[in-house]
Amino acid sequence: MALTAFGPVSPAGAQSVDSLLDKLVDKGVLSVKEADQLRDESDKDFDKAYAAKSGMADWVTALKFNGDLRGRYESFHYDNAAGVDRYRFRYRLRYGVTAAMTDNLEAGFRLGSGDLDSAGQITSGSDPISNNQSFQNNGSKKGIFLDLVYGKWSPVRTEDWQGSVTFGKMNNPFVFSDMVFDGDYTPEGGALQITRNLVEGHSLNFNGAGFVLDEIGAQSEDPYLAGAQVRLESTWTPKFSTSLGASILGVENEEYLRTADVPNINVGNTRATTGANTNTLVYDYRPLIGDASMTYHLDEFWHYAAPFPIRVGGEYIYNPGAPTDNIGWTAGIYLGKSGKRGLWELSYRYKYLGADAWYEELVDSDFGAFYETQPTGGVTGYGPGTNVKGHIVRAGYSPYNPLTIMLTAFFTELVNETPTASESAATRIQFDAILKF
Repeated sequence: MALTAFGPVSPAGAQSVDSLLDKLVDKGVLSVKEADQLRDESDKDFDKAYAAKSGMADWVTALKFNGDLRGRYESFHYDNAAGVDRYRFRYRLRYGVTAAMTDNLEAGFRLGSGDLDSAGQITSGSDPISNNQSFQNNGSKKGIFLDLVYGKWSPVRTEDWQGSVTFGKMNNPFVFSDMVFDGDYTPEGGALQITRNLVEGHSLNFNGAGFVLDEIGAQSEDPYLAGAQVRLESTWTPKFSTSLGASILGVENEEYLRTADVPNINVGNTRATTGANTNTLVYDYRPLIGDASMTYHLDEFWHYAAPFPIRVGGEYIYNPGAPTDNIGWTAGIYLGKSGKRGLWELSYRYKYLGADAWYEELVDSDFGAFYETQPTGGVTGYGPGTNVKGHIVRAGYSPYNPLTIMLTAFFTELVNETPTASESAATRIQFDAILKF
């Protein structure tokens, strides 16, 4: 996201003071030590004056504002005669503020749009894995929700070590593809992140976190998620870099994640169909996950105004808590990277996600296929979540720094059709215009 920062240092004022002091040093009027002392005093005086003028506490060192607006047109098309093609317009709005403070403290929040009308079985808040709002209901007023609310402390900041702890509703501290977590998911809980710089260009990162999935007032066994991830990030040459990751995640007390108890957005997991435990999860979800990628930069490429990145990578997930349909994998190639004026990207990825490879309500909600009959805990028609496989093709271009145009096509089908041998193939097309500010 683009950031507009308001801090207690005026660039123009700082430059003029520095220039004057440098000239005085050059002429021999001041020593370097005396000039440095005057700079420190000038900064302190400006900090006090700025704090008094702005009304900010003197321990707030900077405010950063960021946001983006995405307009989307999308369509759904099915090979099954029972399917009805669908077309819709949507938007996503996010706007946030981050306050950097002394003693390596940080606080932030972000507001985001959300669609209560389409969330299904949500009694509070909005869809946890999407900020999209559909154009509908005769121009009715739309909702704005808290998308991030967090505090962060980074007590370790040395050349060799960096460490931070975060608490609240936060950006996901784990680094995964959307096969594991939807990109819009902002979990609630606590996280610990540690980086060890090994040698120049190589760092070992640890991400650990615990997320609350639901709070049940009538009992003490609430469902939650815990995980740990180790990553090795390596830059071998200015042109070549690699990334390796190994992770373990676990959902605890998953029997209380019934479809009526938490937002029921995705489908795919095996659930009980009869008795008092109808719609409860049958298996455990404690997957092992590995990922790897490598990136090479060409000095130049056709109509690309920067070194051209070529990345290949993949991710594999295995859930020993389920006896079958317990694996998922994705692999792809990514050419270029949009986001700045004149840059573009093109990518292809294949994704296979078994029904019980991972908890359905956390994965990408754009990746689905057609259910001819109602799956347990879901409805007939298009169903995103697990139990889906298919191709993803994406192309993007940034004509200006704030604006990126993106076209994405999903060509998918179910791993296990419902009913068996039915036609589940679906094509989903998304055309996005994204403004960052």
